[in-house]
Amino acid sequence: MQSQDVAPRPTPASGPVVDVEQAEAALVEHYPRLVRLAYLVLPPSLGRNRRVLTAHALTQRALPRGRTSAAVIPAQAKGRDGDPGYALVRLHVVRTALEAGLPLGRMAWPKRSQLPPLLPQVWGLRLFPRSGGADELALDQRLSALSGPARAAHVLRGLEKLSEDSVRRVLDAAGVADPAAAIAEAAKVPAPDALLDSPEFDPCSLHARPTDLMRRRQHMKAALAAAAAVAVCGALLGLPGGGWAPDGAAAPSYAENPAARAALDPARLTKTAATAWKTSARTDFSVWPARGNRTGDTALLRRALAVWARPGEAVRVSATPGTPSGAPAGPPQLLYAGDVDSAHVVLLYDGLRIARYAEPKNGTGAAALDFARVDGASGAEAEALVLGRADGNVRYLTAPWVTGAAERDLMKPASGAMDLNLTDGVAAPLAGSAQRTGACTSWNALQLTDGSGTRLLTDLGELIPAHLTTGRPSAPREASRTAALHTWAPFACSLASVRSQGVRSVNAWQFAQQALPDGSGSAGWVCTRADTWRGGGTRVLAQFHTPGGAYGAVAAKAEDSPACGARDPHVLAGVLWKSGTGAWYLLAAGSSDTASIRATGGIGGAAEGNLLTVRTERGARAGLKGVLADGRPIAGLR
Repeated sequence: MQSQDVAPRPTPASGPVVDVEQAEAALVEHYPRLVRLAYLVLPPSLGRNRRVLTAHALTQRALPRGRTSAAVIPAQAKGRDGDPGYALVRLHVVRTALEAGLPLGRMAWPKRSQLPPLLPQVWGLRLFPRSGGADELALDQRLSALSGPARAAHVLRGLEKLSEDSVRRVLDAAGVADPAAAIAEAAKVPAPDALLDSPEFDPCSLHARPTDLMRRRQHMKAALAAAAAVAVCGALLGLPGGGWAPDGAAAPSYAENPAARAALDPARLTKTAATAWKTSARTDFSVWPARGNRTGDTALLRRALAVWARPGEAVRVSATPGTPSGAPAGPPQLLYAGDVDSAHVVLLYDGLRIARYAEPKNGTGAAALDFARVDGASGAEAEALVLGRADGNVRYLTAPWVTGAAERDLMKPASGAMDLNLTDGVAAPLAGSAQRTGACTSWNALQLTDGSGTRLLTDLGELIPAHLTTGRPSAPREASRTAALHTWAPFACSLASVRSQGVRSVNAWQFAQQALPDGSGSAGWVCTRADTWRGGGTRVLAQFHTPGGAYGAVAAKAEDSPACGARDPHVLAGVLWKSGTGAWYLLAAGSSDTASIRATGGIGGAAEGNLLTVRTERGARAGLKGVLADGRPIAGLR
C-alpha cells in the first residue's frame, strides 16, 4: 500500500448551511455515484470484497450529525449543479476514502475508516463487481500505482467532471497537504472518462461467491463454544445479590407494560368538559375542551399517538429548544382533532408539552410531529395554538374564553385591527410574518379579546405565539393599548431575530429619551427582552430610534443576561450617532435610576444622571460604566 500525503482536517470553508435532511436527500438520490467514487478512491490493495464493503460503509456514514456549512464547490455535473447537500456528502466520502488508505500508525489510534467496516456485512459470501475488459484492467493497474490524493484527483476530474480549480478545492477541504502535486500526478494517467463509468468499477452491481467453506465451519464451532461460555458467565453474574441489573425493576425494552399501552389507547385520552373553564380557577390548557370534527376518529387518534411514541423515518419531527420529544408518560389530553386546510391535525397536551400531529388528507406518508414546551402557561400564554400554516398564512385555535380575534399590523398602530371570524375557536387565517423573507414592511400580530381585556400575540414560527407586552419589566402591560402600539411600531421587525427560539414573551420598554445635540428632536431608547419557555436563552436588544425613522437601530444586545428583566430592571447602552451637520457623537442612556455614566476606552467623558453626550470621531470605540442610585455599578450592554 502506497503512503499518502494527507494533512489533518482543515476547517471547511464557509458556505451554505446544510441540514441533515438535505444531505440525506442528496445521498439517497446519488448513492450509486457516491459509492463508485469511494470505490475508485480506495486503494486496490484492500482487495475487491473489502473495497466494495468499505465503499458502501463510508458512503452510508457520510451524513453530518447536524446543520453544517458546506464548502462551496462550483461547476458540478448536470443534475447536481448548485446542490450544497451533494457537495457536502461528496466531500465526506472523499475525505474518509483517503483516510482509509493511510497506513496504521504505531503510536496513534486508527481512524474508523482504516478498520474493516462493521456494516454492511454479508456472511459467507465474497462480493465483487462484474469484470470488465482489458482497458478497465489497465486503468485499474494505473490507478493502483497512484497515491491516494492523485487517485482522488483523477476520479473527481473524470467522474465528477470538475475543473482543476474545483478539484484543488475539494482536495484541500478533504485535508490533502499538497493538492497541486496530486493533480499533477493524476495528469500522468490519461484515460477515457467513459471507463470510470464501466461496470468494472460499479460496487452496486455485484457478483457473489462463497468464502472458504472448511475454514468457515471451523470458525463456527469456535464461535458457538465462546457464546456458550459467555451465556454461562452472564447467568451467574445476573443472580440476586449483585452482578448485572443496571435497570433494576425496569421492564425489558419494548415491553408491553400497562402505562405504555394506556398512553397509546385513543379510548383513554383525557377530554375536558366543554364548560369546565367557566367554573375553574385555572386559565391554562388543562381546561381547554376537545374540539374539531374528528374528535371521534379513533384511527386518526391512534396514528397520532403511535407516531408520538415512535416516529418513523419518514416523519418530520421538530421541537422548540429545550423541549423533550419523547413519548407521553400516560394518556395525554386531546385539544383538537379535525381538518385544517389540506391536512388532518391533532393537538395533544401532556401537562408539559403541546404535540401537534399532521398528516395529508390523502395519506399518511408525509406526516409531521411538532412539539412546544408550555409548562406554567396561563392567561395570554394559553390563549392560542397554531393549527397550521399554508400559503403564507397561519391559522390559530383559540382558548374557549376568547370572545374575539383580529389581525393588526404592529408597524401601523393607527390603522386599526381587522376582525377575524371565530368558528368553534378556530380563527380565520391571517397573513404570517415569521416565515416571510425580503424587506420588512409590516408585521402582523394576533389580537385576542376575552373577559379581562385585549392582548397581542405574534407568530415566531412555532406552535405557541409569543405574548407581547410593554413597560417597565417589573410591571409590564398589554401591548394592545394605544401608547404601547406606538412604542412597538419602530421595533416590530426586530422580532425576526428571535424566531424559532422557544420564545414565551417579548417586552418592549422605553427606558429613556434623549435630546439630540443638533437640536433635531429627541431620540427614544427602547429595550426589548425575549424570555423563553425553558428559562435560558433570553435575548436582549437595546435599540435607538431617532425622530421620523421607520425602524429602530440595534445599539447593543446580549444573551442570557438579566438586564431589562424583572430580576434586574436596569439597562445601560450607547451608540455612535452622526448629526445632520456631519459631526459624530457618543450618545448613551441608562434607565431612570442611573445616577451617573462614564465612557471608557477610546472616548473620555462622564455625566451625572442617566444620559451622556460626548463629541467624538467616526469609528471611535468606547466602553460604558454607570452607577445606579443605590450605589451599585452597572456595565453597558455590548
